[in-house]
Amino acid sequence: MLIVMLACIGCEWRMRSDLVQSDSSSFVERYDKIEAFFLASGDFSALQQMQTRYPVETRRLIEDVLQLGKVDDVNIKSRFYIYFQDSTLQALIAEVGRQYEDFSDLDEQLEDAFSRLNELVPGADIPKVYTQISSLDQSIVVDSGQLAISLDKYLGADYPLYHKFGYTDRQRSMMERDYIVPDCLGFYLLSLYSIPDTLNRDVHMGRIQHVVNTVLDQRIFENDFVRQAEELTASGCSFTDLLKNK
Repeated sequence: MLIVMLACIGCEWRMRSDLVQSDSSSFVERYDKIEAFFLASGDFSALQQMQTRYPVETRRLIEDVLQLGKVDDVNIKSRFYIYFQDSTLQALIAEVGRQYEDFSDLDEQLEDAFSRLNELVPGADIPKVYTQISSLDQSIVVDSGQLAISLDKYLGADYPLYHKFGYTDRQRSMMERDYIVPDCLGFYLLSLYSIPDTLNRDVHMGRIQHVVNTVLDQRIFENDFVRQAEELTASGCSFTDLLKNK
């Protein structure tokens, strides 16, 4: 714990600067940075910035993801801060900061991917995308045109905490940086085109995975259901009709 806190003190001025300055050219909002600063330092002015600059994101994180209570509860600031003071969670915050200090590659990939998705599926408007730290809760949260990426779920298959908390080999294999963009596209499409009652779940997921493969021009997902979806679009079915089960 002492090492983590000393590291935070050492980078305090840089982090403060990050909170004040916002790169308007970035596609993804780095909400995780201001969140991490508050959770590591206890500086309540940072929480005030979270609530002022990101009121919807902060409410969603506290109320829906972490389920700590209402964001306007009298003691919610302390409750939110104390929740993350466990040494394990402090180490998680520090690791997110280390691995995702530079997000420029993913920022560019996500902007290109959602632009391409909008071309292939006109009904898929480009969401507002931001990053957060969610204490190993949901990887991707989609709600009301916003998409949140929980960076603490993408620290690599060999990250020790994932072993400690019992994630399977298959689960950990997908908790890699390279899966952020495919997961964002897949979960976003699922939020727009939920599984129809008349269609098998695996069939529908195969269709979504086929769209993701096409957007990224990679064979990230490979199974019989993806191949069935490929045959449908090859025969002239549009991606929109494919997802709508027409």
